[in-house]
Amino acid sequence: MRDEITLTVDRGRFPDAVTPWERESWRTAALGWIREQLDAHGLRPGGELQVRLRPWSVLVRVPVEGREPVWFKANPRPSAFEGPLTAALARWVPEHVLTPLAVDGPRGWSLLPDGGDLFRQVLARETVGPGAWEDLLRQYATLQRTLTPYTRDLERLGVPTARTRDLPAVFDRLLASNTALGPAARARLTAVRPRLVDWCDELAAVGVEDSLDHADLHDGQLFRPEPGRFTFFDWGDAAVSHPFCSLRVTAERARDHHGPGVLPRLRDAYLEPWTGTGPTPAGLRRAASLAWRLSSLGRAASWGRMFPDPDHPAPGARESAEWLLDLLNEPPF
Repeated sequence: MRDEITLTVDRGRFPDAVTPWERESWRTAALGWIREQLDAHGLRPGGELQVRLRPWSVLVRVPVEGREPVWFKANPRPSAFEGPLTAALARWVPEHVLTPLAVDGPRGWSLLPDGGDLFRQVLARETVGPGAWEDLLRQYATLQRTLTPYTRDLERLGVPTARTRDLPAVFDRLLASNTALGPAARARLTAVRPRLVDWCDELAAVGVEDSLDHADLHDGQLFRPEPGRFTFFDWGDAAVSHPFCSLRVTAERARDHHGPGVLPRLRDAYLEPWTGTGPTPAGLRRAASLAWRLSSLGRAASWGRMFPDPDHPAPGARESAEWLLDLLNEPPF
């Protein structure tokens, strides 16, 4: 494939990021695998490969003759579960996700079809009201409710476990391993741990079962193929945790567009699919507030899922530290 089409490489704001793309043997194997999978589906590459290198993934846009492009993704070992997870979600909740063309779980490789317009692209060209954000949150919450019986299956696929009652242990691990926290910040976080235990106990007592937390569901991580319908993807930061932790990133992006007054209605839209499951409306709202704060742990953990870099033994440590310190901030509702 490499001899037939040209390549462009985008390193974004990470010009020094270390990825396996730098190794010729890895590139040859990856490009050969792409060719094999295209052949298996009767597809032919049709133009220049666009390669995007980041500390957490290698992403390649592959033009295909006569149809939309396909996308190759390579994950580092800590998020290699993404390909098998994507394939499983296509079986369990096919109306909400992409169906991969191929997955190589041991190597952390997947080949995906194009999903249409990113929601971010739609927002850039159209006037989109808060109702669209409400729709996507209802749809994602519906996906999470459907996945509740599959949590053990998710963990068997390698999705990290961060169950609600285990979050204090997650906090302890993140705090102990972080190399970017100074003594004062570390002391502040240590002091908040008893309250964190209380928050986790209270959240678990509400009675909403753990499910799949996307952990980074922003407008660039979902497609809007048509008005009112959304497709969710990019699961490399995911964990089995309290589902309400997923609300935060989406709501913050909507707040950027519509102001802080939109947050209560987005929260209530997200909670609609959870009504009738046992907790009272007040209990659900309290759970959303607690999960908003505790979602910082999922974000902190995700910054550890990087390609190894011998010059930076703890890539993502600074970003992870910032998210840990966010635990000290009050939720907006």
